[in-house]
Amino acid sequence: FGSSHFGSRKPTQVPSTPQSSFAAAMDQTEKAYQKQDAVFIGSKRLLGKKSSKRSMRYWRNVGLSFTTPKEAKEGNFVDKKCPFTGNVSIRGKILKGMVISTKMKRTIIIRRNYLHYIKKFNRFEKRHSNMAAHCSPAFEPKEGDIVTVGQCRPLSKTVRFNVLKVEKNQIFGNPRKVFMLF
Repeated sequence: FGSSHFGSRKPTQVPSTPQSSFAAAMDQTEKAYQKQDAVFIGSKRLLGKKSSKRSMRYWRNVGLSFTTPKEAKEGNFVDKKCPFTGNVSIRGKILKGMVISTKMKRTIIIRRNYLHYIKKFNRFEKRHSNMAAHCSPAFEPKEGDIVTVGQCRPLSKTVRFNVLKVEKNQIFGNPRKVFMLF
């Protein structure tokens, strides 16, 4: 087994490229280079032309009277599944629910409470269903917040909805135990 050189490996330095000036514009937290698909960053700059300090950023209005968050317009994140800055269209159902888990990366679990009628006893029973939804880095929901989600194409095995709006909510205690209808 001779001398092993695996443990003494030094991190490689990324060479300075013309794109490195744009790298500061987008958050580079992944191994792959992060850029927005809709923005071309390899354009040649003219010598006499003054380059603008503000980097080009793609964002859009999703429609249905939902406002685009300020963080989506001015932020540095790259999220291809974001309805405001990515390649996802909102169509179909618009639902509301309470956030009960934010442990996943860019995905939250929302709880939807409803009442089910029992004909025999002429009464209602409480029921709930959990749903996974993609949450753009433009939002920072906490557990107990009320979110509005819109249906989109399947983003993963369980995710078919995208967060469009977050309403701050003061819930004391465990949000799973509180039964609220929206």
